[in-house]
Amino acid sequence: MTRRVGAAVTPGPVGLALRAGVITYLAVLVIVPLATLAHKGLAGGAGAVWKAASSPVAADALVLTLWTAAVMAVVNAVMGTATAWVLVRFRFPGRRLLSALVDLPFAIPTLVAGIMLVTLFGPQTPLGAWMAAHGIKIVFADPGIILALLFITMPLVVRAVEPVLMEIDPAEEEAAATLGASPLVTFRRVVLPPVIPAIASGTIQCFARALAEFGSVVVVSGNIPNRTLTAPVYIFGEVESDRPGTAAAVSLLLLAVAVAALFATRGLQQFVGRDRA
Repeated sequence: MTRRVGAAVTPGPVGLALRAGVITYLAVLVIVPLATLAHKGLAGGAGAVWKAASSPVAADALVLTLWTAAVMAVVNAVMGTATAWVLVRFRFPGRRLLSALVDLPFAIPTLVAGIMLVTLFGPQTPLGAWMAAHGIKIVFADPGIILALLFITMPLVVRAVEPVLMEIDPAEEEAAATLGASPLVTFRRVVLPPVIPAIASGTIQCFARALAEFGSVVVVSGNIPNRTLTAPVYIFGEVESDRPGTAAAVSLLLLAVAVAALFATRGLQQFVGRDRA
């Protein structure tokens, strides 16, 4: 099937056919849709993209999407790292269950996640009614959007940081403690430096994933223009209103941010891989 030449591998006929099939598959699945979106979004030129994105409703939707994703990413960076630390450094009853719960959001459809939050915090529920009586609004407001994003992206930082923590020798922490370092200083000086790239990688993945979230957000946000309407929901509304050009133009902006985040994540992952090697 293949013929090895030095360190490289020269594919035979079957290998060439397989490679062509994989390239064709990726082209049909990824490249062609992206090219079509770019062609549709840029059909009216860069001015049309700016005009579509600068309308009051679209601009507010983009700003809401970006800042809620940023807040969620920061919270996930802190709590995801803490969760990974607990899973790696401590042994306690229910640890395996906790580890399984971390991956649960990946198994739950995002629409179901939104419904769960509405069932818990909705204005007709006991908890939601109590919070509303005290001036706290979760569902159909910004906090509901952030909670939904936190739920669907929770595993990303945990699973990015966990393997790096597992490779840190506990003897280094013990040596620091022996020299009189406090637990906080030990964490800051010994543990944190090698895991910072992994934290950053997982955080950027959270941010990029949140930019396109639709299923959970469309349920919990209320979709109020200029208030709780996010960019993905706005794009869906434009498609439903038979304005695909506007939808494609706004989508291009989200795509540009997501691609930039993807390249940043890839770079950090390669850095982490070289550092671990």
